[in-house]
Amino acid sequence: MILIKLGGSIITNKEKPLSPRRKTIDILAKSLKKISEPIIIVHGGGSYGHYWSVKYDMHTKEKKYDLRGVAIIKNSMIELNKIILDSLLKNKLSPYCLPPTDFMSGNKPISKKVKEIEKIAKSGMIPVTYGDALWFGQNKTFILSGDKIMTHIAKILKPRLTIFALNEDGVYSDLRSKKLIYELKGERPSISENKMDVTGGMTRKIEEASKIAKMGMNVFFVNGNKPERIVKAVKNSKFEGTVFRGKKNVR
Repeated sequence: MILIKLGGSIITNKEKPLSPRRKTIDILAKSLKKISEPIIIVHGGGSYGHYWSVKYDMHTKEKKYDLRGVAIIKNSMIELNKIILDSLLKNKLSPYCLPPTDFMSGNKPISKKVKEIEKIAKSGMIPVTYGDALWFGQNKTFILSGDKIMTHIAKILKPRLTIFALNEDGVYSDLRSKKLIYELKGERPSISENKMDVTGGMTRKIEEASKIAKMGMNVFFVNGNKPERIVKAVKNSKFEGTVFRGKKNVR
């Protein structure tokens, strides 16, 4: 099974509010057709969820945020999710819309529900979930990032491969020269952040990828603008990107 995160900076233009990159989404959908294993997709909020999160000052910490902001963020993520689902359907794939409330209780994953996601993926459908604003309890809400969802799902389902499709070739040791780190073994990477990202940006991705690798699974960072690299990573072909090598073998 393959777990894929479609970063918000790939599926939207993060510099411009509420702007999907429809052509890129369609090209990604076409590439996914070349993968014969079960797939689970998680997508980010990009200039949809993140735009409103910044506007209403909502973050990953559980707090009493503006309830109108929560409603607008949730509605916005449904809009973006629909664009992804429409593209997958148009390209003859069978997406299964999966809001994170289907498998989360507060900030904790429900193991039994996450295991159902695997059954859906193995049936031939493609579960598609996303980062969102979630209810925590006691009138508190929080932003659950797509990157955090990746770790929750990976921990329970142990996918053969976890892929983060980014707007970069991978992780750089130097941003100016774009010197790529092919395998991350404790180097200090160079990170660029986007002011619209309230969920930790590249730093959070590296943190979550490192956690997944420590559980024994390989994690690949690839450029989602070149979706053939996703296919090459799945097929174990030589590809351009950064790998976080799993610490032990898993099934």
